[in-house]
Amino acid sequence: MATFRSTGERGDGVEVVLTDVNPYGSRTLVVERDEISSVAYLCEPTGAVHGAVWLANHAPAPPAIDLNRLNSGRPPVAPRANTRHPSGRPPLGTLRPLWFEEGDGVALYENDELLAVIPGWADMTRAMPGYSRDAIGETPFAWSLEEAREGLAPRLAKARSYWEWRGGDGAWASFQQFVMGHLDRAVGSAGRFWDAGGGRLPTVGITERPPERSRRYTILSTVGMSCQRMPTVEQYIDRPDAYARVELAVATPGDPRDAARLFMWLGQYPWHSVTWLGHGHTARWYHRPETFPLGSAYSGVILLAGLPGLPDPSGFTFGGDAVQWLWLVPVTAEELETAAHDYRELLPLLSADRLIRAS
Repeated sequence: MATFRSTGERGDGVEVVLTDVNPYGSRTLVVERDEISSVAYLCEPTGAVHGAVWLANHAPAPPAIDLNRLNSGRPPVAPRANTRHPSGRPPLGTLRPLWFEEGDGVALYENDELLAVIPGWADMTRAMPGYSRDAIGETPFAWSLEEAREGLAPRLAKARSYWEWRGGDGAWASFQQFVMGHLDRAVGSAGRFWDAGGGRLPTVGITERPPERSRRYTILSTVGMSCQRMPTVEQYIDRPDAYARVELAVATPGDPRDAARLFMWLGQYPWHSVTWLGHGHTARWYHRPETFPLGSAYSGVILLAGLPGLPDPSGFTFGGDAVQWLWLVPVTAEELETAAHDYRELLPLLSADRLIRAS
């Protein structure tokens, strides 16, 4: 199937009947049709196709896959043995997308009935298409939705409930209140609060916890990352429910506004880049070394689920999932190279002192 789709008019007899961008701006659903068939593409912002699924034939099905049509960039046609409508069916009715909470997958409804699903794990480079209601068995461009419906149903129900809740009055304010209250108890009293979302989803804020009692350094935490599950976790982790929701934290003895720049960098990264952050992951600073917020000696951060000598913010749950706080610890360029092979080699070198003395 094609590797690039335009979201404008094709001009070659193929009509773009629907385009819809996910709430995070990282994936676009494009539905195309001609007089023969209809297809849906899940595209990256560049237009490159990540996932795709054949939707329907509108003319009699051929006995085998039409490779010439497939290679021409036109919507594929399912063979006779792989469609529930071998004589073809009318053009699609009213279409409505339902994005997964993570934003990496989407369900497509026709007249409020489930028509197709392109999950986040769909990948045309690995011959893994989406699921189609009209499909029978498996082809390179569609797998049977009927055979996958039972497994997909809970995921779609959660997505529907999530977006209904997220669009309700006071949803963000109530979530923010819950997280802030948890941090009051686990870390200390709140200071200033900054916006790190820039008006884009996901909404992310930064809460400051100034020095108090015996703690002589400030702790900063994101507020909002855990309000939605991160994309792609299930592709790498057997128990994604324990790792899909995170917040980031950092400790600093310096100006908290400098350290807060780390959250401006990473707070929305999983959803905008369709990836995830977890224990042992690293991130290389994107700008000149002298601009790194925790000191020019460092070139990036390693994310750790816990660090001796720092508070333990765990114990918060949302959407039935435990939320994991990941500490951002500065590392050198050499340490980033070491971590690329095995982050565990770095652990004996890391402590809270590196954070609270970073400068």
